Amino acid sequence: MGKKIGRREFIKKSAQYGLTAAVGGSALSHLVHAPSAFATAHEGHGIAVVEGVDYFASTFKAVELLGGMDHFVPKGSRVAILPNVQRWHPGTFTKPEIVRAIVQMCKKAGAKEVNCLSWLGMDNWEKAGLASVLKEEGANLKLVESKEANFKPVKVPMGKALKEAMIMKEFFNNDVFIDIPITKDHAGNKFTGTMKNMMGLNYPTNNRENFHRPGWKTDINDIKHLDQCIADLNTIFLPALCVVDATEFIITNGPMGPGEITKPQQVVAGVDRVAMDAYCCTLWGLEAEDLFQIKMAQDHGLGHMDLKKTKIKKVKI
Repeated sequence: MGKKIGRREFIKKSAQYGLTAAVGGSALSHLVHAPSAFATAHEGHGIAVVEGVDYFASTFKAVELLGGMDHFVPKGSRVAILPNVQRWHPGTFTKPEIVRAIVQMCKKAGAKEVNCLSWLGMDNWEKAGLASVLKEEGANLKLVESKEANFKPVKVPMGKALKEAMIMKEFFNNDVFIDIPITKDHAGNKFTGTMKNMMGLNYPTNNRENFHRPGWKTDINDIKHLDQCIADLNTIFLPALCVVDATEFIITNGPMGPGEITKPQQVVAGVDRVAMDAYCCTLWGLEAEDLFQIKMAQDHGLGHMDLKKTKIKKVKI
């Protein structure tokens, strides 16, 4: 198990090493000016992959293989979590069992609060079965109305296509950020993973107007623009931990579905988003080098896409 650290020491280390986007945006500002922080954060971490039909148990095991949740969540911290609940068709949203496990682990590690953030409506959360899980586990579902006043302008100094994001203000009331996407098909760039999930924190109007050009589904240059915006957006975030639902997901008609479902029955945990997305795309025959966003994120220094150089701990339960 990882050594526990106090809240004050954690925030100090966050600002120094970029382990999380913290209260007031100080660490966020540091991150966009210090890309070397990403390499520091990745040091000593690999990817944990757990295969099994019990997705709750697989999630616990995957985080345990990385040292346990107390390695990422200090006692007394406020934790923001970001599952994907864009739609409620099978294989399009993060499984309730995975979210339940994450919340339980955060609580056990001593988190003061666990806050699930979204600008999507309650209908999405209820139909996906996630609203009830969050209530049962004592996590807060904080739904942010899609009004510009609820979002904070954040410059993207490293951005090549995206120069300014609009991040929900509620995000900055937290100390730790855990990204919990489902990997799946996407209509334009063919892949959703840890990095595309960050659009769930960005103002939806900003997503539509800046990320999506008219030919984002068919025109190669517009697809590249979308992926560059995704990579750029990720330069202002560094989650303390990412846990990917790669259990059952759509491989056609994404991201909303319904679509054809594949069932690798895997939960993938780690810190290096580039490596994690490079791994997850292989689960339905895609190659990382063919996905612009993964290459662009690596060019930004956000991680490494060469899986031969990535420590992968894989177990089956």
